[in-house]
Amino acid sequence: MACSFFGVPLKQRHVVLLCIAAATILAYQLNRRHRQVKMNRVEGLRADTSQFTLERKPLRLLGGSIHYFRVPRAYWEDRLLKLKACGLNTLTTYVPWNLHEPERGMFNFEDQLDLEAYLHLAASLGLWVILRPGPYICAEWDLGGLPSWLLRDEKMRLRTTYSGFTDAVNSFFDQLIKRVVPHQYSKGGPIIAVQVENEYGSYAKDEAYMPFIKEALLSRGITELLLTSDNKEGLKLGGVKGALETINFQKLIPEDVAYLDKIQPQKPKMVMEFWSGWFDLWGGLHHVFTAEDMLPVVTKILDMEMSINLYMFHGGTNFGFMSGALAVGLPAPVPMITSYDYDAPLSEAGDYTSKYHLLRNLFSRYHTQPLPDLPSLRERRAYQPVVIQQQLSLWDALQFTDKPLKSKIPVNMENLPVNNNNGQAYGYTLYQTVVSSGGILNSKNNVRDRALVFVEKQFVGVLDYHIRQLAVPEGKGKQTLSLLVENCGRVNYGKSLDGQRKGLVGDIEFNMRLLRDFIIHSLDMKPGFVNRLEKSGHWASMRERPSFPAFFQGRLYVNSFPKDTFIKLPGWSKGVVFINGRNLGRYWNVGPQQTLYVPGPWLHRGDNQVIVFEEQETDGKIQFASSPDYGMSVDVQ
Repeated sequence: MACSFFGVPLKQRHVVLLCIAAATILAYQLNRRHRQVKMNRVEGLRADTSQFTLERKPLRLLGGSIHYFRVPRAYWEDRLLKLKACGLNTLTTYVPWNLHEPERGMFNFEDQLDLEAYLHLAASLGLWVILRPGPYICAEWDLGGLPSWLLRDEKMRLRTTYSGFTDAVNSFFDQLIKRVVPHQYSKGGPIIAVQVENEYGSYAKDEAYMPFIKEALLSRGITELLLTSDNKEGLKLGGVKGALETINFQKLIPEDVAYLDKIQPQKPKMVMEFWSGWFDLWGGLHHVFTAEDMLPVVTKILDMEMSINLYMFHGGTNFGFMSGALAVGLPAPVPMITSYDYDAPLSEAGDYTSKYHLLRNLFSRYHTQPLPDLPSLRERRAYQPVVIQQQLSLWDALQFTDKPLKSKIPVNMENLPVNNNNGQAYGYTLYQTVVSSGGILNSKNNVRDRALVFVEKQFVGVLDYHIRQLAVPEGKGKQTLSLLVENCGRVNYGKSLDGQRKGLVGDIEFNMRLLRDFIIHSLDMKPGFVNRLEKSGHWASMRERPSFPAFFQGRLYVNSFPKDTFIKLPGWSKGVVFINGRNLGRYWNVGPQQTLYVPGPWLHRGDNQVIVFEEQETDGKIQFASSPDYGMSVDVQ
């Protein structure tokens, strides 16, 4: 409420004075209410006995994970209300360092990344919060949430007390923790516990590391209960003195719980991550964990008087290029899909599932009052197909990228002199050089992760972890050899994090000689680049035969209030979709995912611009569906 006094006619000044008085009283009441909340809070969450206590009263934590960075901000409240209506009292969320500090020293805590607004919202809805600030989060998120610019240091040792890493962590925590501290329980906020790192027992490269992270939190004002989180094997090495250890699993093995009890006698037991579903990999099947298999496990956990956090309660979406990759137990890393539906109780688009209803019934037994009514579901729409109107080849789009680098040898993505010398984090990198004959191209396993190979802009094949040699056809005189290398997602879990540099990470051979003299284009496809594409006058008609790879543009007309929808691209092969400049994520016809989620709030009435970057083929139209298609399913067990 704002009032102006000077220049107001005398007869109206009493109105102004009343306005000022009302605003003063309101401010006093709000301040008093906040002081009363703080005064009434004497003792936060404690783990001194076999049960958690809050204000010295027993508290069973019934939690669910929802990541603010995987859910459109316009839907935060909807998802949290549905969490509360399921009978949960606690929200857990990770904090993705790589989004909050995309370039060293450049921090972003606004709009979609406004963590404080998310915490305010949780508090307003009566939810407690367990914050999991990392710096490493795993989360099936690119590099486990660590920013790729860390890898510019060739000596980098992630998740250790190597000074290059700890200096960066300290700089990030200086910005993050000062925003978190006011939202602690002792300050009148919703945060009742803070996790120290994440699943370090599965990594355990430096015994001084967990004490460093703990001290980094305490020294910046974290006063609430500290926790750690590990699977059963990780419990042996992942703890830190002064933090309660919690366990992660999907299948309840009594011996594992007994081990947790043994190392922490007379302490509350909590499943920090009860895996309610599982993630999917490109080229695989869609994992499901049936409600019939899940419910008995959750029931047993509660019968054992343990606290629980459902990971995930609502998964959301890996928008953009943020999905990670899996390497553990595989011959080579396999990238994760765009959807993070996770077969969770609340679906990717916020729908109730059979799991949700069964859990709501179960959790209702642990409340003395009836649960809130179920929030209504949002209508979805299968819009009419969009016919592609224009195209722009990759080769013609290069003029809208940053100035290319000339280099004697290949340079990996992270070490390119772009983004204020922070390197390229995501997307594609184009490496071009000249050859004067045909022959055999050998990647020497230095392609990370997948390269489309062209001679004079004509496609000749793919190099990846499995295909490492390729025949290059004879031509007349000197020819331009191009390798369009895609970062398909950095590994997010395991002991190979230090080696997650992308692009060409070393020499490649042609006819057993090392290739030299490259021109390197960064194609990270950030919003500025997409905006320049849209406004360029270089788009060609679809009457001309497309030259792949290419960008394709069409318009989705919305004649009423925008609804959620799903994009389908049969007849396309692999690429990325942008709507109104927002990167919806990758698609790939190898599946299992066959649709991309489009949140209604990201659309508007009238024309909506759709741009698709496609690597190899198109049928010229974009289709829409009102429900998702995650492909053929398989039981996670």
